[in-house]
Amino acid sequence: MTTILLCDDHVVVRAGLLALLGSEPDIEVLGEAGSGEEAVALAAKLRPEVVLMDLQLGAGIDGVEATRRITAAPNPPHVLVLTTYDTDADITRAIGAGATGYLLKAERPEELFAAIHSAAAGRTTLSAPVASRVMAHMRGARPTLTDRELDILTQLARGLGNRDIARALFISEATVKTHLGRIYDKLGVDTRAGAVAVAKEQRLLPS
Repeated sequence: MTTILLCDDHVVVRAGLLALLGSEPDIEVLGEAGSGEEAVALAAKLRPEVVLMDLQLGAGIDGVEATRRITAAPNPPHVLVLTTYDTDADITRAIGAGATGYLLKAERPEELFAAIHSAAAGRTTLSAPVASRVMAHMRGARPTLTDRELDILTQLARGLGNRDIARALFISEATVKTHLGRIYDKLGVDTRAGAVAVAKEQRLLPS
């Protein structure tokens, strides 16, 4: 019997998943959470083997941050991401936060069941499209950033906003925005968090 905690902010989706998982005799749902904060609290309280985690959770912390907090706890459960999003940035951030697996909601029920059992055993499970993107990303050439772009990326990783980055590097905010656009293009992301995640994965930042 594999015990799980379900986290999804859509009530209808949770109801559907609960009905589906209830049909599998080897899986027991210990609880359900509608937010990242609730998932973190219930994971600590219920001690499931697997947390089934959506990425987009509305207000509050997202699934990536919830995953990071859950996996940082002592003797944490394994987190299996179940989402509709398969961008490079989402995958990189989730895996970087400690997710054991990454599954798309379009998968067949038997594949979801198998992934849950694999996650409980600590084995990595990726949906075929996700695995393809990961392999393509690994085969791809390491992005080449200019010294100025690396300077800006380093400040970005420290949590600075555009104005503070501009002050630290003695350049204008407009210049910062221009460089950020180029950094996003080179790293294949569209958010600040995604840029930092990929930069860390590719070891582009100074240690």
